[in-house]
This record gives sequence, structure tokens and C-alpha cells, in this order.
Amino acid sequence: MAKLAIMIEGQEGLDWRLWKHLAQTVEGLGFDSFWRSDHLYSVFGQVDRGVIECWTSLALIATWTSRIPFGPNVSPMTFREPGVLARQAASVDLLSDGRLVMGVGAGWYEGEHRDFGIPFPPLKERMDRMDASFDVMREVWQTRNPRPPRGTIPFLVGGGGERRTLRAVARHAELWSLGGRPDLDTYRGKVEVLERHCKEIGRDPSGIRRGFQTPFLIGRTQEDLLRRAGQIGSVIPPYSGMKPEDVLASARERSFAGTPAEIAEQMRPYVELGVDLFWMQHFLFEDDDALRLLMDEVAPLIA
Repeated sequence: MAKLAIMIEGQEGLDWRLWKHLAQTVEGLGFDSFWRSDHLYSVFGQVDRGVIECWTSLALIATWTSRIPFGPNVSPMTFREPGVLARQAASVDLLSDGRLVMGVGAGWYEGEHRDFGIPFPPLKERMDRMDASFDVMREVWQTRNPRPPRGTIPFLVGGGGERRTLRAVARHAELWSLGGRPDLDTYRGKVEVLERHCKEIGRDPSGIRRGFQTPFLIGRTQEDLLRRAGQIGSVIPPYSGMKPEDVLASARERSFAGTPAEIAEQMRPYVELGVDLFWMQHFLFEDDDALRLLMDEVAPLIA
């Protein structure tokens, strides 16, 4: 059974009014979970766009919602010391009565590190830091007050590096998320590597929820799709200046796009490969109808 989650890029023009609206709408519609990125400014280079700080926004989700699991996808371990991050996470988890998932990554966006004065070490050092963070955070949660309601907090690990990232998924994560829609052969290969890492430590890989995050473009009719394609083109710079029909054609190749039935058909081969959660990146923040289409007409077709 596959489910749908919503992923918001909190650095691409968001404000607090929209954040509250999104949190309450996503929970009200019944999505599996609610996620956001942890960046300091636009990953598209649009540095004048509105940004809401990640962990402040997570604390607000904890108080503005009552049922839905949520978390960062993902917090770079370059931004904060793991013990301090563990304390922040425990506080948010307590506010939410135990609904937080701790998403972690090694960090990749060199520009924001430079512009905010944050060290950006070589990849090996960033991976070493991420690997060491799991035990540090668990120890904080288990030995320091306040403690999370569940005694610990589940981890999500983001990324597809086969030697180190997928090994970390096998050792530590309850969820695994790739970035972008992979082709089927690539995804199949990543799953095989993850299963080998799990076998090495005696873990059942079926205990890890897995999938990937990707934008979507949905509509009941061609007119709806082209209207949204025009709107998406003004938000996502790679589509800037393209005709709506060209945006739609590109989106069909790179993400999920089409009618609800078409999107479900695009998802099914991944479900057959074990994907049980699709993180749908929602860029049209006030387009509630797009979210309703996902839950009302796509979700039943892949459940």
C-alpha cells in the first residue's frame, strides 16, 4: 500500500500565514504526513524570496495540528551541533505528543553555507558528521530531560549515496527518501544496495518506509493542466519563460504530471518496486484544489 505525503519548500516564497494554512489543510485532507526542507534561502538562487525558519515552523506545526506526523526532509547536519538539534527535536516532539520524525542529511548547498558563515567541509567530513550524529541524538533523548514521549524519535535519512548514505539508512532510519523522480532501473538498483546493507547487519529491509520526493502537476482536464503549468512556470526557475504546454511536457518526463488517473499510472511501477510513500512537492501554496485531487482521486488508485 502506497500513501501520499506533502513536501513544502519553505524557502521558496513562504510566509507564516501560508504555513498555517498549509499545515491545517494538509492534515484536514488526510495526507500521510507533512514535511518541509531545511534551507536558509532559495535553492533556485532566488535569494529575495520569503523564507520561514525550519525549526520554528516545525514547532508551529506541532501546535497547529493534532494528528499528522511531520518533520524536516532533511536537516543538514552542518547547520547545528547534533546534541543541540536533539534538544530542539525533543521539544518539538513533546509539543506534538510524539509526532515528529527527525530527518537528517549531510548537507549539499555550498552557497548558503558560505553566505551565512557556516563551515562547509569536504564530503567525507560531512558524511562522518552525519554518521556520528545518530548516536549523539539518541543518547540525548534517552538520558537528558525533557525526553521524547516515545523514548526516542524515528529517523528519516535522505539521499541515495550507495556506500555511505544507504548504509546509514540501513543502520538508523525508519524512513528513506530520495530527491527527484528516479528512473525505474536506478531506483531498483538503489533498493538492491539498501537490501544488501540491511542483510549485513541482520535487519529486515521491509521495516524501512521508502520513496522519493518530486514535484507534481495535476488537473482533471487539459485546460486545468495548462493553467497550473503556467503558474508552476513562474515559481520554478527551470520552467521560467517556457510555454505552458512545454512545462507540462517536461513535467511528465521529470516528475508526476497529468490527470489523477495518469499520475496513478505513473506511480504504479514504483509501488511494484516497494515505494510506499510519495513525497509530493507542492509549490502552488494556495492551490487547495490540487491537494484535494491528490487525496480524493490519486490516493485511492495507489492504496
